[in-house]
Amino acid sequence: MAFERQGRKITLFALTWPIFIETLLHMLMGNADTLMLSQYSDNSVAAVGVSNQILFLLIVMFGFIATGTTILVAQYIGGTNYKDAKEVSTVSLSANLLFSILISVVIVIASEDILQLMNLPPELMPDATIYLQLVGGFSFVQALIMTSGAILKSYGYTKDTMYLTIGMNLLNIIGNYFFIFGPFGFPVLGVQGVAISTVVSRIIGLFVILYILKKRVHFTLNFKELFKLPVHHLKNLLHIGVPTAGEQLSYNTSQMVITVFITMIGTEALTTKVYAQNLMMLILLFSLAVSQGTQILVGYMIGAKDYEAAYKRCLQSLYSGIVISTLMAVIFSLFSDSLLGIFTSNERILEVGGVLILLTIILEPGRAFNMIIISSLRATGDIRFPTYVGILSMWGVAVPIAYILGIHFDLGLIGIWIAFIADEWVRGIIMFYRWKSRAWMTKRFSQHAAVS
Repeated sequence: MAFERQGRKITLFALTWPIFIETLLHMLMGNADTLMLSQYSDNSVAAVGVSNQILFLLIVMFGFIATGTTILVAQYIGGTNYKDAKEVSTVSLSANLLFSILISVVIVIASEDILQLMNLPPELMPDATIYLQLVGGFSFVQALIMTSGAILKSYGYTKDTMYLTIGMNLLNIIGNYFFIFGPFGFPVLGVQGVAISTVVSRIIGLFVILYILKKRVHFTLNFKELFKLPVHHLKNLLHIGVPTAGEQLSYNTSQMVITVFITMIGTEALTTKVYAQNLMMLILLFSLAVSQGTQILVGYMIGAKDYEAAYKRCLQSLYSGIVISTLMAVIFSLFSDSLLGIFTSNERILEVGGVLILLTIILEPGRAFNMIIISSLRATGDIRFPTYVGILSMWGVAVPIAYILGIHFDLGLIGIWIAFIADEWVRGIIMFYRWKSRAWMTKRFSQHAAVS
């Protein structure tokens, strides 16, 4: 099922494959700093790892504006309301810029205090502080890239953001090489150099993506026009973004609690969990890419008031996502020993990790339900229901079952994986019935004037 925009057909596949490649690159190359620093110093790796945990939370915070931007711009485009699409783009970029500058200033001033709250060992403090101050101090650049990328994706230009990601990653790796290994007499700066490389590649990326925005959609950020724009655009962005961010923060917090349970089982269990989840993330990518592409298409269809097409689009994407994720999980399970063997030769880790990957065959279809249907619900304006159900399931299903099975009944990681399965399927089934009920048809942002 394709959606035609300005005489150009946009299919799910055309939207999805660049998103898949882009996300895969983020995953594989996002750890380039850590991988290359491992050749320099183990302490440097640990320092950057802790700092990146904090920086990841910042990305979640900046993401709530970007999520709202994707949905609103897609709806306006679907309704051929290009004026409001550009207005929302202006508001979202401006709002995320102001918010992220404030956060960046706080990070620079309070970086050492934040790291001390995490009980960072004294020997790691200097490297962690300089990395957090440099990368965190320029985090507003990443916020603008995320928001600009959301705008481009909403217009259907997912390949542009993919190429940008490739370019930024290459620049970052080249910079890391020079600062870590010091070829041609280049100064070896270690963590500080890696931070500089990260910041410079992002700044170049920002200028490139703003140029692409101007070229593709004739959009130029004009702060003079900002205060002339209707305030309901910002309200709509917050209406979508705040609950979404709350759900993401709730998920991350619940995962931290479950990680504490795993530390109670032992270090070997924690290591096994990391290796198994690294492989699971590769399976997850398919559902993630399909969910993002579907969200854009459903947004177009809602904007065009073609609710029946939106209804069918979500279900078709869901069935594709379930088949692909299940097939990938089966393949990964068949080769689990070889895949886990990339990370370790520990027989116990290989044995337990193999069982976890086997359980993933049940887990991933449930996750596909959640990712694809929740993204579609958000695209229609049905924001709060999936958020409330998600938070209730995380804390009412995943966390207690993980403790009861994993710790109380001593099932270890297998019990915790069963908790993950229960959480995903409980939420997935509820979301499925929510979509089938068509209750989302009454949302459409009409109550807060998002679509004219």
